[in-house]
Amino acid sequence: MKIVVSGKGGVGKTTISASLARYLKDKGFQVYAIDADPDANLARTLGIKDDVKPLVELEEVIEEKVGKKGSFYSLNPNVDSVVEDYSLLHDGIRFLRMGGVKKASSGCYCPENSFLNSIMRSLVFSRDEAVILDMGAGIEHLTRGTSAGMDVMLIVCEPSKVSLDTARTIENLAKEGGVNKIKFIANKVRSAKEEEFLRNNFTEEELLGIIPYSEELVLEGISSEDDGSLLTAEVAELMAKLDLDDI
Repeated sequence: MKIVVSGKGGVGKTTISASLARYLKDKGFQVYAIDADPDANLARTLGIKDDVKPLVELEEVIEEKVGKKGSFYSLNPNVDSVVEDYSLLHDGIRFLRMGGVKKASSGCYCPENSFLNSIMRSLVFSRDEAVILDMGAGIEHLTRGTSAGMDVMLIVCEPSKVSLDTARTIENLAKEGGVNKIKFIANKVRSAKEEEFLRNNFTEEELLGIIPYSEELVLEGISSEDDGSLLTAEVAELMAKLDLDDI
């Protein structure tokens, strides 16, 4: 089971990603939680206090697996051992931080990008475990090949025109990348008027669920002690609608 969670910054996608990871772990899945958001808050949301080095900064490993900058490098290196060796096991969940994809204008980062893409392919195609991928607004880590291997993309949005526009942009990018199953989650909904706004902009088939605004969750976040209980009921309801057996 491979699930991508995306959305505009601040909509709560990382909180939902962490809750999904904990929910699936409690259901007996071996879960990999992957932070592919440059803002990198998934570790903290999962209760991880240690500083986790991004995979893209593992220079010696990248050189060993892919090759040196300025020379020939492998486009499809075997990185299965990297996923095992550099994932952090916390509370039954394996965590990986990808790090940002480098732009061509900032220098030659072809080996690093090839390395990250290979990590993604390993997670998507070579493993039977559940993978929760917390993305930013873009989907840079999802090449066309790996996008097609994702089971579902969950796009989180708030009840605002800007957030809705971003959600639709992400949807279009995902479809172009080969993601076939896309659902929307409305988060931080405060009123019946906001709920009506969302239902007017999504079909029943598109909208997986609506999560009410929680002042406690916004102020305190999810800690390692509460084990995501603030979203337990909501996440359970969302996953029931998603139908795990179907994906």
